Amino acid sequence: MRGQNGLDLLFERFLSEERGEWPDIDLDLPSETDRERAIQYVYQRYGELGAAMTANVTTYRSRSASREAGKALGFDRETAGRLAGLVSSWEWKGPSDTLENTFKAAGFDMRNARISKYLEMCGRMQNLPRNLSQHSGGMVICQGHLDSVVPIEWASMAGRTVVQWDKDDCSDMKIIKVDLLGLGMLAVLKDTAYLVPQYYGVPLDYAQLPQDEAVYESIQRADTVGLFQIESRAQMSALPRTRPKCFSDLSMQVAIIRPGPVTGKFVNPYIERRLGRQAITYLHPLFEPFLRRTLGVPLFQEQVMKIGMVAANLTGGEAEELRKAMGGKRSEAILDGMKARLHKGMTANGITPEVQAEIMRVLSTVKEFMFPESHAHSFASIAYSSAYTRFHYIAAYTCALLNNQPMGFYSPATILNDAKRHGLKGLPIDVQNSEWFCTLEELKEAERDRYSGSFAVRVGFKYVRGLRREIGNAIAESREINGPFASEYDLQRRVPSIRRTVLTLLAKAGAFNWTGEKHHRRTALWRVERAGQSVGPLFENIPDEHELETSAPLLPMTTEERLVADFSGTGLTMGPHAMAYHRAEMNDAGVIPAADLRAMPDGIYTRIAGAVIARQRPGTAEGFIFLSLEDETGISNAIINPYLYERNRVAVTRGKFLRVEGTLQNQDGVISVKASAVRVLKLSEIDVRSHDFH
Repeated sequence: MRGQNGLDLLFERFLSEERGEWPDIDLDLPSETDRERAIQYVYQRYGELGAAMTANVTTYRSRSASREAGKALGFDRETAGRLAGLVSSWEWKGPSDTLENTFKAAGFDMRNARISKYLEMCGRMQNLPRNLSQHSGGMVICQGHLDSVVPIEWASMAGRTVVQWDKDDCSDMKIIKVDLLGLGMLAVLKDTAYLVPQYYGVPLDYAQLPQDEAVYESIQRADTVGLFQIESRAQMSALPRTRPKCFSDLSMQVAIIRPGPVTGKFVNPYIERRLGRQAITYLHPLFEPFLRRTLGVPLFQEQVMKIGMVAANLTGGEAEELRKAMGGKRSEAILDGMKARLHKGMTANGITPEVQAEIMRVLSTVKEFMFPESHAHSFASIAYSSAYTRFHYIAAYTCALLNNQPMGFYSPATILNDAKRHGLKGLPIDVQNSEWFCTLEELKEAERDRYSGSFAVRVGFKYVRGLRREIGNAIAESREINGPFASEYDLQRRVPSIRRTVLTLLAKAGAFNWTGEKHHRRTALWRVERAGQSVGPLFENIPDEHELETSAPLLPMTTEERLVADFSGTGLTMGPHAMAYHRAEMNDAGVIPAADLRAMPDGIYTRIAGAVIARQRPGTAEGFIFLSLEDETGISNAIINPYLYERNRVAVTRGKFLRVEGTLQNQDGVISVKASAVRVLKLSEIDVRSHDFH
C-alpha cells in the first residue's frame, strides 16, 4: 500500500480478512484539556452505556510494595519513605541487586526483626494485584448497551465510567477500542505556534516548515535537549554517528532506539553501515526490496512482518498475528504457536537451516516493541518541528516547554540551563511581572548583544512549589488592574486570600526582591512575617512607610543559601549553575568541564564532575549504568560497570553531585567516560533531582 506521501506501507498492518476485527485506532492530542474534550465527545456520541474507559490491573512493584509493607509494620511516614527510596527500580537486576544488600549498604541492621519482616513482605507482595485503575486514554465503544457485555462502574474522575476488563480482554471480546492519548510535545508545539506570530510577527505552519540544513546539523551534533524523541542518552550517542540529513533519515533514527531493534542487535549494524564500515548484506536476496532503504536492517514493524510473509509464505493476516506479539503480554504464546508454521514455510522456500535460525532470531524481536513505519514518520515530523522551532525561536519554544512540564527526559532546571547556554536570558519569578505560566518579555536594546534573539523567558508562578493557581492568578490580576505592588504589605491587602505561608513561599523564591526599593530575600521574609498577621481594626490603616522604616536585622543570604532556596522553592535557579561556584576547586582537582571533553583525545584518563540529572540501567545493557552529569558548560556522560556499581552502590544511586574518573571515549563525535572510580562531592545542599529511567 503506497500512501500519498510515497511510503510503502503494509495494508495488513491496518486491516485483513484473517484479523476479523477493527484496526487499532490511536489519536494523539495536544493536551489534557483537548484529550478530555475528545473523551467527553465520545461519551456524548455513544451515551453513558455505550462507551467507557478500559481498565488497567495495577500490580505491586518494588517501591509501592515497600511503602505498603512499611505502613503495615507501623513505620512512620518519613521512615517508610526513606526505606522506599532505597528500593531499586532498575529494569536490569543482577544477582546482588536485592533489598537485603541495598539495606546493608545503607547501614541498616539486618538482625532487626522489623527490618527482616519488612524485606520478607516486600518480596511476597511483588506482582500481586494492587487496584483496578483506568487506562490513560483507552476507550471502548459500541452501538447499544455496553453493560450487557461487561460491568461498567463510575470512575473516581468526574464524568467518566470504566469497564472492569483491560485492553487485552476487550480485544478478545472484539469490542472496538480507541486510544485517545495526550502527547505533551503537541501541546508545546501548539503553544509555540501561538507565541511566534504574537512576538516574532511571522506565521508558523508546521505543515509548511522548510527542510533546514542548519537544523539537521544541530541534530547531528546531538544538540537535542528538550526535543521530541531524540533527547535521550541513547539517541544522543547515536546521532553523531548516524548523522540524519533528511526527513527519511530522521524517521529511521526515531525508530531505531526502541526495545525491538536494541534486543535484536540491529542498532550497531545499522550505524556501521551508515558510516560505511560494514557491507550492506541481506539474510535472503528476496528481502532486499523492502530492506534496501534501511541498509538491510529491519527497523519497522512492517519489515519484520514482510520477512515472515516472504520467507515463510505467511498471509497478511498471519503476519498481523506476528505483529500483535510485539511488546504484548502474550508474545511468547503467539510466537510458540507460529514456530511450526514458519519453519514449514521457510523449508518449502528452500531456506537453509542456518538462515532459518537467524530469521527466527530476527522474528523473535517481536517480543519487544518496534515502531510501525507510519508511526515513525509521524513522530519524526514532530521531532523535526520541535528542532526547527527551538533552533529559530528558542525563547518561544523554551517558554512553551517550561509551561508543559513535566514531560520528556530532563527537568525544568536542565532545560533552562541548556537554553541559557544557547544565549537565552531567563528572568526570575517576580510579583511585579510574573503570570501563572511562563511568559516572554522583550529584551532591552542594550542587552541584545549579550543574548540570542530579542526575547527573554520570565518564569511563572507555577514553579513556586506549594502555590495554588488561584493565588497566582489573583496576584497577576490585581497587578493588571491596580498597578505594581508597593510592598509585601500592599500585596497582602490587595490579595486578601493570600496567607502568611504563601507569602513566605514567594519571599523564599525571591519574588519580592523588586517590590518597592530593591531588597534581599531575608528582608522580604522579615516583612511577610508581619504582613501575614491579622492586625485588627486599630492598626489596619497604618501607612506602609511606618512598617518599612524598620530595617530587617537579618544578613542577606549567601550564595549557597540562595541556591538552596531556589531549588527547594522552585526546582531551578536564574543564577549560575552550582558547579560554577566550585570551578576553581574542580580545576585544582583536574576535573575537566563538559564542554572541553570534545577537544580531548580518545583513550586519555580524565575526571568529570557535576550534578546527576539522569540515571539509566536498561535491561539490554547487562548491568551497566549510564549517568548524565551536568556542570555550567554542559552535560557529560559516564558509564558505570557492574563491578564498580557494587562497590559504590549508594553513591551511584543516591549521590546528587558526583566526581567520576576513568578512560575518555571520544569516537565519531560521541563522548563518554568509562568509569574506574566514583565519589560523592559535598558541594551543596541544593535539592537536585535526577530523572531516573529504568
